[in-house]
Amino acid sequence: MTAWQGYLQDASDLYRTHSVPGAYIGGHAIGIIAVDLVYPKLPGNVANATTYSYPVLYKKVSFEIEQLFNGDPQLEEIIVNAAKELEADGARAIIGACGYFAHFQKQVAAAVNIPAFMSSLCQIPVIKLGLKPEQKILVLCASGESVSREFFAKVGADLDDCVILDIGSLESFAPIRWGKTALDNRRLAEDLAAATQKAAAEQEVGAILLECSDLPPYACDIQQAAGLPVFDFISLINWVQHAVAQKRYFGYF
Repeated sequence: MTAWQGYLQDASDLYRTHSVPGAYIGGHAIGIIAVDLVYPKLPGNVANATTYSYPVLYKKVSFEIEQLFNGDPQLEEIIVNAAKELEADGARAIIGACGYFAHFQKQVAAAVNIPAFMSSLCQIPVIKLGLKPEQKILVLCASGESVSREFFAKVGADLDDCVILDIGSLESFAPIRWGKTALDNRRLAEDLAAATQKAAAEQEVGAILLECSDLPPYACDIQQAAGLPVFDFISLINWVQHAVAQKRYFGYF
């Protein structure tokens, strides 16, 4: 029996005999590992379930975010176990709700039997393929000081293809970066748009990538300011969802 036998293709499938493995929940294809952090999570945030037009399943992990930024080896077992639990609960693909889960991309992918895309940074090689050779990808990072060539290589990305914009030092980003309970959303949107516009004007940039799982709510503001394609966690998750939960097409031909 395969995981795909639980998929209902059309109305006639509702009336057949079902023999899929029993589970206490169902209907989710995407399993998301989210760090236990308390701050406002607006629609568009990876950790806000209203972001999606399809159901997702979350698994909470608890540790200091700085440990994840630094790729603390002690986190590997926690993260791998969370991925295995999501797989056991019926997820068809695993996502990590922070770009710095890239530290554990290879470990998680090796530990489960479903695809794992632990970081928005996984998109870098594909984005680069679509750009001119001289164009760079502007990557907005929550902790620029934690970025290194070795870190990017963990998801098959080349740091030379990118320009890093550290937004972790923005005062308006502090509630997210340091876990505060009040967020000035308008100010943060304006600051991110201004910083991106300035950085993009100073470099030969062909596209923008938002590393942080908290940044998709501002993707539209950033795009309007820079006039460039903007990739983020949601572009990644939608792509994976489409791959693991295909639907039939109907219409004229």
